[in-house]
Amino acid sequence: MVYTTPWNRKIEFGRTMVMGIINVTPDSFFADSRKQSVLEAVETAKKMIEEGADIIDVGGMSTRPGSDPVDEEEELNRVIPVIRAIRSITDVPISVDTYRWRVALKALEAGADIVNDISGYQFEPDIVRVVSENNVPYVLMHIKGTPKTMQENPHYEDVVKEIKEYFTEKIEYLKEKGVNQIVLDPGIGFGKRYEDNLEILRRIDEFKELKLPILIGASRKSFIGITLGNVPPEERLEGTLAVTAYCTMKGVDIIRVHDVLPNKRVIRMMEAILWQRL
Repeated sequence: MVYTTPWNRKIEFGRTMVMGIINVTPDSFFADSRKQSVLEAVETAKKMIEEGADIIDVGGMSTRPGSDPVDEEEELNRVIPVIRAIRSITDVPISVDTYRWRVALKALEAGADIVNDISGYQFEPDIVRVVSENNVPYVLMHIKGTPKTMQENPHYEDVVKEIKEYFTEKIEYLKEKGVNQIVLDPGIGFGKRYEDNLEILRRIDEFKELKLPILIGASRKSFIGITLGNVPPEERLEGTLAVTAYCTMKGVDIIRVHDVLPNKRVIRMMEAILWQRL
């Protein structure tokens, strides 16, 4: 399967890809991911690309649990110069991490290739129109609530079944609106309990029944910290790498991570063991 953008940049599925995270924010949960200037963001992007990143994901608003949204103009001022600058140095696909349709549109005009929407178009439905009119890939994520409220006692009877039902309904709507290049993100940590996050990973194969690429964003998240003895984000790399190894074994298409090189090496080693692939 190959997804393309109007600029003829291709995203070829068939092996596990790495999406490197660049947060143009002062408050994302992992401090090392925060980039405060265009120069710093571009240097980070260069390093990630050298280390093997397949996609660069740029976001201008923290969506950590309990966070408040920033003003739209502030989000634009953070992400657009960074996307434009990164595009000037590479043809690697760029994803914009936003749920706002105006930010998505301006990001695509600046050279982004993918819209990564944590809200599943719930917060600003016009984002679907932007994606459709520009014929770009769309990451459809599951979330319960908003970043501000999502961890206030979320509950599921069967988390995987409920997420699949959510995806099925939204995929049908997206296709009716002309959006066909869809990536599914179950939303690890977005309105999920500790046990829900583990259950999603344990049953990741069930999402393949929807016959669309799967993205997992588990890097340094709190369920890893809990599992490892309530360690802070700075001490969650090994747990993240374990999740990456598992996802590679399960054929997950994209892993969204803060640390490109170690994750890329884990994927390479797993692929060599599983499929003798160099």
